[in-house]
Amino acid sequence: MPKKTPIFPGPHTARGAVLAVLLSNEDQLGAEPLRGRITLAAIVRALKRKYHWPIDTESFPSNSADGRATWATVYSLPPEVIERALKAGGRDWLKSRKSSVVCAEE
Repeated sequence: MPKKTPIFPGPHTARGAVLAVLLSNEDQLGAEPLRGRITLAAIVRALKRKYHWPIDTESFPSNSADGRATWATVYSLPPEVIERALKAGGRDWLKSRKSSVVCAEE
């Protein structure tokens, strides 16, 4: 079965916020827009299934702030996927996210 071309979600959605972090290939310690109603795992699942992004997932044992044992998960996109996405309109998509944030703050 051929691979489907990834689709960019709305730039001002929680899915868009997560994809922007993945495309930046930078770490994110907090997820302000995600607190409350939806989990990061649910957004990643939607980006994989509905939007066809080949997101890599790595889980490992960790400790919570209060010392309990738990699992941590890291999500990433392969470098070649990031490069293709940026060439296929991703740079403009990222700019559209930033430009409207600046407009909204003014």
